[in-house]
Amino acid sequence: MGEYVISCCSTADVTEEYLKEKNIEHICFHYYMDNVAYTDDLFKSMSATDFYQAMTDGAMTRTSQVNAEEFTEYFKGFLEQGKDVIHLTLSSGISGVINSARIAAQELQEQYPDRKLVVFDSLTASAGYGLFMDKLASLRDEGYDFDKLVSWTEEHIQNQNTWFFTTDLTFLIRGGRVSKLSGWFGTALNICPLMNVNSEGKLCPRQKCRGKKLVKKAALQAIKERIDNGDDYDENIFITHSVCYEDAREVADMLESAFPKMKEKIRIFDIGPTIGSHTGPGTVAIGFWGSAKEL
Repeated sequence: MGEYVISCCSTADVTEEYLKEKNIEHICFHYYMDNVAYTDDLFKSMSATDFYQAMTDGAMTRTSQVNAEEFTEYFKGFLEQGKDVIHLTLSSGISGVINSARIAAQELQEQYPDRKLVVFDSLTASAGYGLFMDKLASLRDEGYDFDKLVSWTEEHIQNQNTWFFTTDLTFLIRGGRVSKLSGWFGTALNICPLMNVNSEGKLCPRQKCRGKKLVKKAALQAIKERIDNGDDYDENIFITHSVCYEDAREVADMLESAFPKMKEKIRIFDIGPTIGSHTGPGTVAIGFWGSAKEL
């Protein structure tokens, strides 16, 4: 079996320690806070607490995807070592980063015709993206060769489900994902929207709930209706959050009780600055394996 690399963008929202543990490579997005440039380096240069506090205090954030030149240098490092590469990008429904990755891959395939470089659109983000990489690492470690893992990824792209909710509409309104009028009424009525990433990899509102308690119950019900093998689910679940660990932990406890046959205890990570720049604090995302996503 030839040696190959599995790789993702920093928007998988896991820690550097986790990536090293699982032998997963990554490339970093970029973000700006009050026009100062930062690398989305998994909260190494700025802590999650400081990042979200700055947003709460009024700092303006914007993000910048990885460009083709960066991908070219990144991929070349592996190809020159004689390694093939499978890279999953952040969903095309959220970012255009896959175009940069594919431009780089096409150029490099001409330079390294004996190497394999495959770029996938993950059609997911954050908790679901991290979970996808977790599964690929497990299959690789079980002995899947490059071609078999590529085939498995192609067949299961739509089975990776990501659902999330937020208790603070401020930053969804600021980013234009929720209208100011809807946001005003939503805030006044304590609305917590339940959303997911749909089959096109786009964020899709699914349900409006009054308060945290109801949105957590709604999230659990949505997952129960879609998760593989129902109560016998035996894969992993990942959760990410933006400085609302208690909410994330409560959801994890609910899921661990509902699905006691899970492979491992649920891993909980911070939502990184790229995704967090758009969601703001108060967001919880859940990634699991289930039925094919809906439009």
